[in-house]
Amino acid sequence: MEQKEINENKEEFLNIARENIKREGLENLINWLVTTDFFEAPASSKFHLAEAGGLCKHSINVYKRMLNLATAEYGEENVNRETIAICGLFHDICKCCFYKTEYRNVKENGEWVQKPYYAVDDMLPYGHGEKSVYIINGYMRLTREEALAINWHMGGFDKRVIGGDFEFSKAYYKYPICVLMHMADVMATYLDETAPN
Repeated sequence: MEQKEINENKEEFLNIARENIKREGLENLINWLVTTDFFEAPASSKFHLAEAGGLCKHSINVYKRMLNLATAEYGEENVNRETIAICGLFHDICKCCFYKTEYRNVKENGEWVQKPYYAVDDMLPYGHGEKSVYIINGYMRLTREEALAINWHMGGFDKRVIGGDFEFSKAYYKYPICVLMHMADVMATYLDETAPN
């Protein structure tokens, strides 16, 4: 992603956050975010938006998908835009300072060359969704439904679920926003974003 697009995405992200979230602590969270690599980081190591600026772009995509899903399900007048913005924009802040660039040897045209790739270097191994909840709550108080939606946004892809934990299913039944959060994440990942060849 070109630097111009990265800057435009950062501006869009901050505008969405400030227009929709009026909760105490938002500016503290934003101030922390700008000290991290959030706006420059990839969304993944090799899957969707595995490129500079991918994490911010993915977060915007998830916000837009979630807003559309909630509006279609409940009607525009019944959508809590603050909750949608918090969940969509901040669900993956666990990926701040999470990837680093490393190099590997790759054969091209019979020659070995070094190519960069993203490797995971988790500075705070706290999990995925639960790590995002932990970070956000350090700056801004989440509602119970927001915390659960962010915590379980990976759905069946969550390592806890793969390990046999089905608490996410209870959360999805009790708080339908958890379903919308997961679906928005999946739709953004597989419909709006591309994986490298």
